[in-house]
Amino acid sequence: MHDAPEIARIANLLADPARARILWTLIDGTTRPAGELAYAANISAQSASAHLAKLVQGGLLAAQVQGRHRYFRIAGAEVAGVIEGMASLDVASRPQTPRPALPSPSVPVEFLHARTCYGHLAGEMAVRVLEKMLQAQWLMPEERDFAVTPLGEKKLTALGVDLPAARRPRRVFARACVDLTQRRAHLGGALGDALLDLYVARGWIQRHRRSRVVGITPKGHENFRRLFGI
Repeated sequence: MHDAPEIARIANLLADPARARILWTLIDGTTRPAGELAYAANISAQSASAHLAKLVQGGLLAAQVQGRHRYFRIAGAEVAGVIEGMASLDVASRPQTPRPALPSPSVPVEFLHARTCYGHLAGEMAVRVLEKMLQAQWLMPEERDFAVTPLGEKKLTALGVDLPAARRPRRVFARACVDLTQRRAHLGGALGDALLDLYVARGWIQRHRRSRVVGITPKGHENFRRLFGI
């Protein structure tokens, strides 16, 4: 098929251990110089330069020049979501292994608290929302997924979630997505996406340009407390 996405091209970029370490070093949304990334990947500056060029050309990193120095960051939230999703898959497939270390002890608290993962909410807030939905019996576990209970149908519909639209064919409806920083599940799938869209539309959550970190507004804190006690 001529119109098929070039998954193998992206997979090849991610398959190299040095490039994977470079991308992981930038997962927190920071912008870092080439020398620091070479050190993090334990490779020479010359080797790092070649790897960084491939990642920029492949659309996974963005570069900016300041004087004689070049700085790099992950190209966008979609790229970061793929990297975090793959790391989460590794954690989920090896539950007894330690959680992978974040790239720096200075990872912003905001990144840990609330961010996006693909199109849904991740971080501490997302984990707590899912826990409260399960405790309140809006959702019930169903293997890797969740099913909405009759009470959940009523509550989510009243909240403004279009459940029939979220249940479109060939799309996972409500999936347990292992949160990389919390080591517990948050809500993914079409329902997770629909909830994040609702939070943004209602002004509960504010997205930040070029970052997966999101802000919980005062209105959002009020409504998360009212609905879920958090």
